Amino acid sequence: MKIKKLNIALWLGFIVIVGIMILQFLLLRQAYNYEEKKFAQKVHVALLEVSGKLNVESNTALPQTNPIEKKSNNYYVVNVNSKFEEASLDYYLKNEFEKFDIGADFEYGYYDCTKECMKYGKYISEENNSKKNKTNFALAKNGMAYYFAVHFPNLDKYIYKALHIWIIFSLVMLIVLMLYGYSAFTILQQKKYSELQNDFINNMTHEFKTPISSILIASNFLDKQEPILLNDKLKKYTELITQQAVKLNNHVEKILNLAKADNNKISLQKTSIHVVNSVQLVVDNILLKYPNAVIKINNNADVSIFADEFHFSNLVYNLLDNAAKYASTNPIILIKIEKQKKFVQLIFTDNGIGIPIKEQQHIFEKFYRIKNIKSNEVNGFGLGLFYVKRICKEHNWNITLHSKIQEGTTIKILIPTHD
Repeated sequence: MKIKKLNIALWLGFIVIVGIMILQFLLLRQAYNYEEKKFAQKVHVALLEVSGKLNVESNTALPQTNPIEKKSNNYYVVNVNSKFEEASLDYYLKNEFEKFDIGADFEYGYYDCTKECMKYGKYISEENNSKKNKTNFALAKNGMAYYFAVHFPNLDKYIYKALHIWIIFSLVMLIVLMLYGYSAFTILQQKKYSELQNDFINNMTHEFKTPISSILIASNFLDKQEPILLNDKLKKYTELITQQAVKLNNHVEKILNLAKADNNKISLQKTSIHVVNSVQLVVDNILLKYPNAVIKINNNADVSIFADEFHFSNLVYNLLDNAAKYASTNPIILIKIEKQKKFVQLIFTDNGIGIPIKEQQHIFEKFYRIKNIKSNEVNGFGLGLFYVKRICKEHNWNITLHSKIQEGTTIKILIPTHD
């Protein structure tokens, strides 16, 4: 995926999440307004009941007009036609608020007609909380003789508590947006670094290929010259130059091919492969490079698989090459070819130095090399096992690794017998 297309996809995702969050906060605001309105209605009805019962208690007729005056969302003044006792007011407020499921903390005050001032009643809380600063209840300005006032100091907290599910969901959405933003930034940075890395590899490999080609042409020309043919020492040197140039060229080709394969699916030319014959050809080839190696093939059946022959041979070669390179003594490698129900299992076991447990999870990563004595002796770029893993992935094969220090390594590949 190009960075431009990735940017568009990430921005679209960001816009969608922001849109959902805006919608969520609008709904949260509407839910708050609804809860506030519902609370006001319940308080209004409860205070009507309190006013009515206080009037009944004093055998006084109910006021002709609405006795309740809402000063603000959390402050109410209630008119009563006759004198009432504080104990009665306290009892009826608690009783009616409980009946209408009004659990918010509240405090009340009432008008003392003898002193012509507002007298503070009590602060009532379901959780037995106390209030440090008492509210100064103001005198009514409409000439009421007997009245009381109710104040809900923590109304916002009470309503938000009722909306806790909405709030939690909104916070989750906010966290999702933050994680999405961080992930998008990380993805873009990784994509940018990956493209820079590939550009660097492509440029460097192309720059290397030109002098390597010149060295190969020159060394091949020298090989055919009479003074070289007549001098064994010079012939040996020119052959060494040619061999090392070919080896370097192969490394450069491998890096270039893997860099290209990072962004594109590897093209596979699948055919039916006779496993034992194909593995044997690779073994014969690897023995030319490691003549002291002992490689045995055990097979319990004559099996074939459907795979790309070129990449399968390279896969086997890389596994055997690694096993031989990292052997502490003369390499001893056992290859088992086992036929199971619908699978063929290839098992490669060696007597190498082994891989530490903490390194095993990284062993198939690109350019990853374990730091040990052997890695300093052996040339390489950390691409062999990365290539093996990539080919297994492209074929939908399963590869596993088990290794112990100084005991060797076993790599298993599980291959379906049909696609």
